[in-house]
Amino acid sequence: METESEPYVRLAALRQLHQVVAELNTARSLADTLQTVADGAITGLGFELAAVNLVRPDGDLVVAAVAGSAGAEALMAGRVGSRAAWDRRLSMGERWGDLIFIPHTEGWVLDDDDVPQWHTAGPAPRFPDEWHSMDRLFAPMYTAANGGGELLGVISVDRPRNGRRPGAWGQEALQMYAFQSAIAISNARLRANMQRALVRLEREQQALRASEESFRQAFEYAPSGMAVAEMGGDQHGRLLRTNDALCRLLGRPASGMRRYSFSDLVHPEDIGTLLRTSAEGGRAELRLARRDGTYVWVSLRNSVVADTADGPRFLLTHVEDIEERKRHELQLAHRASHDSLTGLPNSAELRARLGARLCSRPMGSLADAYASSGGPGSDPHGFRADGKEPFEGIDGFEGAPAPFDHHVHLVAPADGPADDGSKGLAVLFCDLDGFKSINDRFGHNTGDAVLIEVARRLTSGVRDGDTVARLGGDEFVVLADGLGTADAQDLAVRLRNAIIPPIRVEGRAVRVGASFGIGWASCGMTAEEVLESADQRMYVEKRSRSKTNRRAAG
Repeated sequence: METESEPYVRLAALRQLHQVVAELNTARSLADTLQTVADGAITGLGFELAAVNLVRPDGDLVVAAVAGSAGAEALMAGRVGSRAAWDRRLSMGERWGDLIFIPHTEGWVLDDDDVPQWHTAGPAPRFPDEWHSMDRLFAPMYTAANGGGELLGVISVDRPRNGRRPGAWGQEALQMYAFQSAIAISNARLRANMQRALVRLEREQQALRASEESFRQAFEYAPSGMAVAEMGGDQHGRLLRTNDALCRLLGRPASGMRRYSFSDLVHPEDIGTLLRTSAEGGRAELRLARRDGTYVWVSLRNSVVADTADGPRFLLTHVEDIEERKRHELQLAHRASHDSLTGLPNSAELRARLGARLCSRPMGSLADAYASSGGPGSDPHGFRADGKEPFEGIDGFEGAPAPFDHHVHLVAPADGPADDGSKGLAVLFCDLDGFKSINDRFGHNTGDAVLIEVARRLTSGVRDGDTVARLGGDEFVVLADGLGTADAQDLAVRLRNAIIPPIRVEGRAVRVGASFGIGWASCGMTAEEVLESADQRMYVEKRSRSKTNRRAAG
């Protein structure tokens, strides 16, 4: 799932990894969860074989799930490896963070121990990072992050599809997946315990006290947050009881928690998500407020505690801290959408932001259609004389009327020397002049330093809300909304003047120039067409200026 450096490849891999992580908590039983963990290593991490070795109560590890090979499953499933043999494995080889990699040159000593395995002999690697058939890669699963807590099991993976040992990105993804798998397995066990407690509450009325005590134990000592809320009536959703884990997570005392419902604690942007979450089996990922005013990402999962006489009475909510997972997701998403050198949005992110502002129908066609529908020309409120809705019966305008949607249509200011006062989304295409000579003369390190400084100067020269992106090489693009023709020209001059001053790199001063082409985003155009228009204008501007004015002095 790696070695490619193109951002869109990493973004696709990230989406696939996010999907398999999301599926970990959808399994109905512990066995389904274990198989989902094994399957996810195949579909989301790019390995051909994977096995989940689960710690048994006696400490030994049993092969609980296998994916990728029916032969390997028949050979290994249900077989047990001793804890001593596993401890030996986890203390050998190379440490890749929390991962254990045992190369084929060391792993031969493990061939005769009692741990089930499928490795076969193969030819020597042809290059340093080629995967060998006797290589072993293990991802331990612990109850706490960074290798802390109790060992729950070990994910064994083999045969990367690209034939190479995982690099830094792949190692980080596998570590995160193992951590999320440990959470899913713990939660599956917890759900099984809670379900058994709920069944006892429903079916064993004579043993109600014992069942309540069992529930209390599972509730109070659950490793993740739990809450009981009122269901129905005027106090619907009010928290009646919370466990210590939830109180610690939110930094609030249990007595204070009883004054709130989840709707009082949820982030304003997530209130819609909470309201759409169903009572029975509902799931949601949202942010809850801590006592100090900060927010923490959590996963909510609801169950209904039913009363046989009166029907549903209480809502049992499981609250899981997913802050670490969200942080990893945001980091990976940022890497996939931003230039690694300058930190600016990359080409894919630029096109996504520009494309989000465009629609396929030019503004002129909307106005014509609106006029032909009997709009303001016949009625000041836009109603048609025949009583029909505006746009009803007009080809291409079925459904919701376009003028009343939330899209703000873009129109380019009039093309010409005079500024007609109209505003639009300006697209400034910047190409550095003289940058190649700096690279050739002083090397790529100096060139990289120049690009970083140019990115800083461009970012400092625009407004909050404007976009500065690196298109690639020495090309940059600025998106600035609400500008007229004169405004865009003034901005191009200011940015060019900001780039021209000498840049000091390793004790020497170097200069680059800049050529700007100003294009305008307009509905009816694609993002590629907008960028191509600005690019062409940049080359016209570059050719119109003398080489002397464009050169960069070293």
